Amino acid sequence: MMILILPLVCLLLICAPVVPAVVKVKNGKSPKGAFIANLCTFFGVMLLAVIFPFGQFVYAAEAETAVGEAVNAVISLGAGIGYFGAGLTTGLSCIGAGIAVGSGASAAIGAVAEDPKSFVKSLIFVVLGEGIALYGLLISILIINGLG
Repeated sequence: MMILILPLVCLLLICAPVVPAVVKVKNGKSPKGAFIANLCTFFGVMLLAVIFPFGQFVYAAEAETAVGEAVNAVISLGAGIGYFGAGLTTGLSCIGAGIAVGSGASAAIGAVAEDPKSFVKSLIFVVLGEGIALYGLLISILIINGLG
């Protein structure tokens, strides 16, 4: 019974910030207060995920069976550092791409507003900024393939 109720509670907590935002917009007010509700529901969902883990995959490393021994044999410190490096590569490259696209796109919009013929040139600079994220994703895929 708890397996059916807990996902429903998580879904309700995730959808809860929408209600105050819609009510405030309908009343003509700013939905800034919904941000606090959004933070509270996020931490509520995270707390539920920590307190009530679903399935037995959380305890697989502690099992005394052959499966637990196999999991302990596969998971090592080197593999953990490799996965951390892959995630860090993707995350930092996406942050860099966001910064590049944010500044490049605003400059491109300004250039196109003054001279519509400069659209292709400005589009190239925006696409180059997005390429940074793709290179980071490619490197993290290579890291993960090297771990297996």
